[in-house]
Amino acid sequence: MGKQKVSITQAFKEFIWPRKGIVFVGLILIVISRLASLVLPLKSKELLDEIIPNEDMDSLLSMILLVSGAILIQALTSFALTRLLSVEAQLLISKLRAKVQKQILSFPISYFDNNKSGSLVSRIMSDVEGVRNLIGTGLVQLFGGTLTAIISLFLLIDISPKMTLFVLVPVLIFAVIALKAFGYIRPIFRNRGVINAEVTGRLTETLNGVRVIKGFNAEKQENINFEKGVDRLFHNVKKSLTATAIMTSSSSLLLGLASVAIMGIGGMMIIDNTLTTGDFLSFTLLLGFMIAPIVQISNIGSQLTEAFAGLDRTKEIMNLPTEANDANRTIHLPELKGDIKFNNVSFSYEKGSEVVSEISFLALKGSVTALVGTSGSGKSTIASLVASFITADSGTITVDGHDISKVNLQSFRSQLGVVLQDDFLFEGTIKENILFPRPDATDQEVLDAVKTAYVDEFTNRFDDGLDTLIGERGVKLSGGQRQRITIARAVLANPRILILDEATSNLDTESETLIQKSLIELMKGRTTFVIAHRLSTIRQADQILVIEQGKISEQGKHEQLIEKKGRYFDLFTYQSRI
Repeated sequence: MGKQKVSITQAFKEFIWPRKGIVFVGLILIVISRLASLVLPLKSKELLDEIIPNEDMDSLLSMILLVSGAILIQALTSFALTRLLSVEAQLLISKLRAKVQKQILSFPISYFDNNKSGSLVSRIMSDVEGVRNLIGTGLVQLFGGTLTAIISLFLLIDISPKMTLFVLVPVLIFAVIALKAFGYIRPIFRNRGVINAEVTGRLTETLNGVRVIKGFNAEKQENINFEKGVDRLFHNVKKSLTATAIMTSSSSLLLGLASVAIMGIGGMMIIDNTLTTGDFLSFTLLLGFMIAPIVQISNIGSQLTEAFAGLDRTKEIMNLPTEANDANRTIHLPELKGDIKFNNVSFSYEKGSEVVSEISFLALKGSVTALVGTSGSGKSTIASLVASFITADSGTITVDGHDISKVNLQSFRSQLGVVLQDDFLFEGTIKENILFPRPDATDQEVLDAVKTAYVDEFTNRFDDGLDTLIGERGVKLSGGQRQRITIARAVLANPRILILDEATSNLDTESETLIQKSLIELMKGRTTFVIAHRLSTIRQADQILVIEQGKISEQGKHEQLIEKKGRYFDLFTYQSRI
């Protein structure tokens, strides 16, 4: 994945300009806040040089009220600023997360095969977090800090150009150090996102595979793997903290030295009567107002650098091609009949290593095509090609005469039903899982699907029936129960094309007998592809394709293949003996 950088201009156009109204209000508030904050240092000169020497109590009271009012304005504008911009920043983060999640879900299956789910969770949840520093208080404080520093600078020059010059030298040195540090930190923050995604990915796998870990007493090695990951993360954070510490300490040193110089020069000027005590106090306070934003700018600069690093990674995701981006997929399918034809189809996951080679066959509408063969022969790959999860490298696959590589995927998959080998269920209730393909289905349609798949055979024994919570991935159910729910889900989807990948692999004999009945009902009138190791499940298929090393070695009905006494006969008789 090529590295891409988000420029300040791009960030401004995409995130700041569309929210110019709120940002403008924020800028007005920060200007009011900063101007109010200057009242105290400016009034300090009047206090020492005029009010105290003249013992003017009325002016003292007026000044106290004025300064108190300025402090109240500061507090109110600060609250309004944080409330307004922080909320807007969090709204932007939520929208960005939704946008990235939508983008990731639109990627082809191959992308998910090559990326850990936990890593993708990190891309969605963590990488966009930093954007709050663009819209939130960070950017406005940067502007406000710069404004305060500039106003303070002019006021300092007005009090004493000589002392101001001594202040500017270390400030400029610090600015150079800060710019170099930000350039150094950005790749570190970017790399942190990568490490964080890897660590999160492994952690997610660990939690999902906790039964395997405990079954093999492998807690120790998983702990070691996770410790290595968090140690890499720690060293990355340490690098950025070192750079930030250098900035902070250099600012303290340089600006501290400037303050010492001011004490010396200011002291001599007071002794020479070229500077009043009030001027010196005002200068010292204004110096603090100029220096504080500069130190704050270094912190905000780090936050903005982190934001840009996260946006770099988000931009990578958003620029990747999606399934929908395929300009060739222009055919919107009407309701399908279901004729599927493979013509010399070949496919490889890795270049030079074909998984299926020159496959040709015709599956007529409403027919059942069974794919059999040893593990790794290419059966599931053929099913994935039918489902358009992957695209053939050569040859053509047509559905009702339309080249499937040119068909709009949504119009095709809306008429497709799958029952996969891993019988994936979502956390929630049994009913919610059955409703997954058609959330708007009626209760009667759900009940029909439940009866067809014999789900009611076990839900009737549960206190909550179809509203029973099944836990993550359906962990509270048996394999056979999970499988029947996935079949009910396919029944409710009412597809024209059906793919059953090891649909009876997790069933005991009793459950399999029930499922066989429901599958016969499910397959009626639909073009069905069945992958099964148990050859007893596919005797009634219209055609059986025996797949060996990615090629069709035999083709025909069960009786024909038995008579041939070839590969199918060997597989069938071997299983019959078991």
